[in-house]
Amino acid sequence: MPNNVLRIPSYRRHTPTGQAVVTLGGRDFYLGRFNTAASRAQYNRLISEWTANGGTLLQGHDLTVVELAAAFMRHAKKYYKRPDGRPTGEVADYKTLIGRLSALYGRTRAADFGPLALKAIRQQLIDADLARKTINQATNRIRHIFRWGVENQLIEPSVLHGLQAVAGLRFGRSGARETAPVKPVPEAFVEAVLPFVSSQVAAMLQLQRVTGMRSGEVTALRGCDINMAGRVWLFTPPLHKTAWHGHERHIYIGPKGQKIIRSFLKADTEAYLFSPQDAEAARNERRFGACSPNRKTRVFPSEVKGRQRRRAERAGNHRKRPWRSRYDTASYLRAVTRGIEAANRARLAEANARGIDPEAVDLVPHWHPHQLRHNAATALRREHGIEVARIILGHRSAAMTEIYAEIDHARAIAVMGKIG
Repeated sequence: MPNNVLRIPSYRRHTPTGQAVVTLGGRDFYLGRFNTAASRAQYNRLISEWTANGGTLLQGHDLTVVELAAAFMRHAKKYYKRPDGRPTGEVADYKTLIGRLSALYGRTRAADFGPLALKAIRQQLIDADLARKTINQATNRIRHIFRWGVENQLIEPSVLHGLQAVAGLRFGRSGARETAPVKPVPEAFVEAVLPFVSSQVAAMLQLQRVTGMRSGEVTALRGCDINMAGRVWLFTPPLHKTAWHGHERHIYIGPKGQKIIRSFLKADTEAYLFSPQDAEAARNERRFGACSPNRKTRVFPSEVKGRQRRRAERAGNHRKRPWRSRYDTASYLRAVTRGIEAANRARLAEANARGIDPEAVDLVPHWHPHQLRHNAATALRREHGIEVARIILGHRSAAMTEIYAEIDHARAIAVMGKIG
């Protein structure tokens, strides 16, 4: 029997009293005289409610916080899913948060979890040096767990009303760490990293710069999802951030983006264009191939045999996890991070060769691929206006585009120089 299938508790006779009984969550519910229509009806009602709640204890039981959290996680694993069945990031976020919640208040009755308990959890997150916005999001998630409990009649509404009285942390008034706003990546930092990443990762970075795609969209590119009929190609990702709202996402790919994509198109149109498998194959070819394409000296037969032997040995040492057919946002970010580290090592090595003090070397700071969406938003708004930027970025409102588009101070200075 699959683990996710509920086993229905049986209708039984309690011999000492002659009553019908059913056990739910370790608690016996007495239903009246055994084998009567009334007791059967009571049993059916209880089982219907218990099943609707995913096998969760019913209201009236002294439900603890950890029991409520466990019931919510069963719900979350079914609810927070992408259309392809993979869990969304919310599942992992709730799991981490519930671990903190259970450590402090796991054995507390859910009915007794009030505003002071929520503020104690919040203070623990502040002490852990989490950012203020992250803490507010975590606080809202705890409230959501209790809201779900009210919705499913596991706890009284008054518990949720008390938690709603806890206000969110305010900017500069909480003691929590503040984060700097996300800004576009300077072009020099992007160019510095491109030589130190695979051609697949470099292509994704360049595509994000010119199209404003999200990281999860550029890693999901397949030939079958691109309409190449017109002068501007149209990429319609089957899975995207707002798909659960019923929204469609159209990504417009002009000549610059098309030039990047063409060299990665495959005969299998359902294959992902940018694959870690392809990147690893190219890396192995450079390491164990007959020779480098830039080599100018003669290649000796013994060298070729040695490379072939090392390639065979490497093929025999299988990874515990095979290379995936596509990047995801996490592996994409890791590849960019490694590229930044490699670029900085090269800069330090060059400085050392020239006798330059390492402290005087300008290193590439850490940045993440999603910032390139801010680059595209800023350029689009500056050159074509906020409405065009909104459409191309796929936002439903211009207010969201404003978050991504850096204010063009140069234009403001130029205008005020004329009229001010």
